[in-house]
Amino acid sequence: MTLKKFSFNVIKEHKYARCGQIVTPHGLVDTPSFMPVGTQGTVKAVFLEDLIASGTQIILSNTYHLLLRPGVDRISSLGGLHQFMNCKLPILTDSGGFQIMSLSKLTKIDRDIGAIFKSHIDGREFILSPEESIKVQKKFNSDIVMVLDECPKITNDKNIIKKSMDLSLEWALRSKNAFGSNPHKGLFGIVQGGLYKDLRLECLEKLIKINFDGFALGGLAVGETQDQMFNILDAVKNYIPRDKPRYLMGVGTPSDILGAVKRGMDMFDCVLPTRSGRTGLAFTWNGKINIRNSKFKNDNSPLDNKVTLCDLNKYSKNYLNHLFNTNEILGSMLLTMHNINFYQQLMKQIRETIANGTFVDFQFLFFYKISTTRVNIM
Repeated sequence: MTLKKFSFNVIKEHKYARCGQIVTPHGLVDTPSFMPVGTQGTVKAVFLEDLIASGTQIILSNTYHLLLRPGVDRISSLGGLHQFMNCKLPILTDSGGFQIMSLSKLTKIDRDIGAIFKSHIDGREFILSPEESIKVQKKFNSDIVMVLDECPKITNDKNIIKKSMDLSLEWALRSKNAFGSNPHKGLFGIVQGGLYKDLRLECLEKLIKINFDGFALGGLAVGETQDQMFNILDAVKNYIPRDKPRYLMGVGTPSDILGAVKRGMDMFDCVLPTRSGRTGLAFTWNGKINIRNSKFKNDNSPLDNKVTLCDLNKYSKNYLNHLFNTNEILGSMLLTMHNINFYQQLMKQIRETIANGTFVDFQFLFFYKISTTRVNIM
């Protein structure tokens, strides 16, 4: 069977919002798209069959974590991540750049060598260079490969951000050279620059010259306000190539996603729906619900009649409250799946309203119906 080439096509635009389609050898991805996070080769507490039933079309895994456990050889011995996980969906792998920040106490940066990690598991030292990250991701047979970058912590020191951005640009070029030419995979560059618009535009301009299959915005969702994030998206939205997919990394809440789609973003990932589900927090079309709350002890209604996938509405709030307050694993599984269903239903409605020209109306309606911690979708 002939492998499909990686490609992206914009189908419909509504102001800056757009719907499109990514083609990969492992399937099509309709955009805007939300990727559940399967850091260690699994989306926690969810069967892959249920992910597919929810409308999920692509998932994310992580190079750093899979490099440590189970290791490249065990995965590549089966032909890659798809075979290892028995996953029929496209897979995007993060490069390990985020762990440079999140595990900063265990990491040293050498401009020439790369990131020098001490394993958070057993303390052993290993090096993740741009070349090694790409090599590992190619052995994983990922459909979308991310360049290795440095994701800096939020800071007001522009010199620190500039130095980090310059390093990420050097590593982006090295990643590109290591990737070579492969028409069946997409290699994405990552735009850094913190909250400085001029640095973001400088970084984007230089990445465009290197020429990537898609462009991601990194270094956001790291503690900045929603307004600050949207200001950066507003600064770059006219300059990212129209014919390339745009990926906002690590985002986010439903209102984050709506505001980012309005500004031209196509792809999203976040642990929020799955992590929240495991701790008893449900996303619904009427707002967020903490199912552990005692007020649900005698509530025999379902979580949300409008979230109908996978037949989860046969379980009452009363029963779910019981599962969480007795620490039963089934509670985490059901609420995680509910949240993924909600997110994928949200993405489907976003695509439909962009296609029929009513996205702005949908956005306002959602804003007035849903109360979240980050609600400035304008």
